[in-house]
Amino acid sequence: MLFTKILVAYDGSNLSKKALAKAIDIIQQEAAHDAQAPPLHVIHGVQDVSYAMGTTITIDPKISEAVIQEAKDVIPASVDASYVIQNGSPANTILDYADENGIDLIIMGSRGLGAIREFFLGSVSHNVVQNAKVPVLIVK
Repeated sequence: MLFTKILVAYDGSNLSKKALAKAIDIIQQEAAHDAQAPPLHVIHGVQDVSYAMGTTITIDPKISEAVIQEAKDVIPASVDASYVIQNGSPANTILDYADENGIDLIIMGSRGLGAIREFFLGSVSHNVVQNAKVPVLIVK
């Protein structure tokens, strides 16, 4: 088995959908060659947005639950999957989760839904690539 645990960062964007599809493809390929396919971990990182005037917008938990449900609807029943919603900086939540759970491959889109936020804070995918201790597959 090439990978033992795969993590997909999922935010509902088109590129995260492509990343999820790629993860499913890798798992199904591994299942065809090995009796035990790696489990899939799907993470949705949520960060409240603060503006210069001190106003903070909190993301409604129902939105995050809907994003995760969207991922659940795509993943075949044959794939062993778990789902987590983490609050905090998306890059840090991805990296921390990967470290804490023995993930050996992270798959994510090159850009997510937070394009404006990425412009000011730096790219989440770039941060993950630079700081991950495991391989990162960036899907375009």
